[in-house]
Amino acid sequence: MEKNKTRTRYITLGAVVVIAIMLISTIALILYSQTQSNLLYPTEVQNYEGENLSSISDVYENAIHGTQFINESTYRLTVDGLVDEPKAYTYDEVSNNFTSYHKVVTIYCVEGWSAKILWQGVLVRDLLNASGLNNTAKVVIFHAQDGYTTSLPVTYFYENDILLAYKMNNLTIPIERGFPFELVAESQYGYKWIKWITQIELSSNADYLGYWESRGYPNDATLR
Repeated sequence: MEKNKTRTRYITLGAVVVIAIMLISTIALILYSQTQSNLLYPTEVQNYEGENLSSISDVYENAIHGTQFINESTYRLTVDGLVDEPKAYTYDEVSNNFTSYHKVVTIYCVEGWSAKILWQGVLVRDLLNASGLNNTAKVVIFHAQDGYTTSLPVTYFYENDILLAYKMNNLTIPIERGFPFELVAESQYGYKWIKWITQIELSSNADYLGYWESRGYPNDATLR
């Protein structure tokens, strides 16, 4: 009789443990699902070589005319102006035919926010070299789909490893974040990080002012 009672207690205890495990697992699954649903980019990497990264969603969607929707099949990136050989590249030609690099760079906006992101792309100077620079070229002017422009000295791209990025945190740059290409203007404030780039123009006009620069922002946007 006592053995039966003991067996019953063990069975009851086992059932309670199983129910508790199932309950905990259900709660954990619900919490995980809620967490995943709150992540706009759930497959992005969050750590790279020991560095914790910001989320893509931490990069604010600043644009003068809203998100630009670019058709990849008809897209062309032109490199022209003071070059020996103007080029017009498809998206695949830029992303596949030039050496690709990874780099963790933090973007700092004059609005006060920042985001540390793993960028992947090609060196701007590789694109410039492929077209051949005229000796009179002083600045590189970037043009975006929405009419936004900004510029940086030619020397900036030869003294630094500056990327024209097509991936963020190991994901293709989302449309709202600048697909197909964004300039990773390292050491420069965010208004130099032009998105939806369609043209790279070489110019001798060292006084060229881009969209925000012509509205009072310093042309030298070096981080203070």
